[in-house]
Amino acid sequence: MLQSVLSERMVRLIRFFAPRGIRVSRAMGQYVWDTDGRRYLDFHTGNGAAFLGHLNPHVVRRLREQLDRVTVLPPLYDSDALDEALSALGRVLPPHLGNVFFQNSGSEAVELALKLARKRTRRRRKAVAFTGSFHGRTFGALSVTFNRSYREGYEPFPFEVDFLPFNSIDDLRRIGEDVAAAIVEPVQGEGGLTPATEEFLRELERRCREVGAYLIVDEVQSGFGRTGLVWDHMRANLRPDVLVAGKSIGGGFPVSLVAVTDEIASRVEDGEHGSTHGGNPLALAAVTGGVEALISDDVPSKARAAAELLMSGLREIASENGQVVRSVKGRGLMLGLELRFNPAQAIRDLQTRGLLALRAGTTVLRFLPPYLITPEDVEWATAQISGSLTSLGSSKPSG
Repeated sequence: MLQSVLSERMVRLIRFFAPRGIRVSRAMGQYVWDTDGRRYLDFHTGNGAAFLGHLNPHVVRRLREQLDRVTVLPPLYDSDALDEALSALGRVLPPHLGNVFFQNSGSEAVELALKLARKRTRRRRKAVAFTGSFHGRTFGALSVTFNRSYREGYEPFPFEVDFLPFNSIDDLRRIGEDVAAAIVEPVQGEGGLTPATEEFLRELERRCREVGAYLIVDEVQSGFGRTGLVWDHMRANLRPDVLVAGKSIGGGFPVSLVAVTDEIASRVEDGEHGSTHGGNPLALAAVTGGVEALISDDVPSKARAAAELLMSGLREIASENGQVVRSVKGRGLMLGLELRFNPAQAIRDLQTRGLLALRAGTTVLRFLPPYLITPEDVEWATAQISGSLTSLGSSKPSG
């Protein structure tokens, strides 16, 4: 019976984005190779997920060990993998956020954060997000994502959202007592690599306390050492009610988490939320390995040093290519160049030169390298970027 329905064919992938045109065969550290054996320096890293480097040895070791134990187990059951992950996270999460629930992606984690806030504020139906924000593409996460092109055709959303101007302290007065939560990225990623000012973050927290709204900090991309701090919001001495993390925490393995205060955790009700694969033993093992890598290799300080070199190189490029570069954007190893034109052509050209990059917003050429890039990597990368922009600049009008 089964044989009658089998056929030798390949189904087609639905592509929401055009393919990049290279077939990747392997990856290691800061490099990937295509099937022709060509090596690329990876400043894309799966939208930043491989910040700890491809095949990070701590993460790989933990995953291999877990494969011989158990690979499917919901967090209804206790396990060594769960205990090890919770113990590891206790070393790196802010002390007041001592309660976590695991999910599979950043979007899912944002969904849970919003759910928790709505229910615990007597179902206030309004949220506050900011211009340029990106928090994911599922319905709840999309409701607090600013980009109109991502949102069109999907209304109505589960939250009524006020998008306030990012980094505008005066506009925070518009957060009223009908707001369940405000959600913010300490450094906007998809929206254009704009860091939040410390004054803005502190005033946002103060206003949330004043009106009884929860403060959700989204560190899916900025967190876990990328900006030179374990969590970027720490530079402003924030104490958010909810922290959302993902991407890097498992070395690129699909895992995310929501960390909350005791006040929120103590009010969680039986059956309020669930996830079949959230807290999967392999994901937990990856988190344990990720924390081990973060601590043993002092990832924040290495990211800081690499970022200083890359930032210096990008500033030199900007000063020499003013006809095509408006400014240098970002913080830590979330860096980019704001161009005077769509960066798609630059991304394609850099790929032909052996450097993988991506876009942020509409005009920012974005670089999300792993923390372990070397000075030689930075020197080579900046040479490719400079050469590419010089070449492209000769064919682009200034403006």
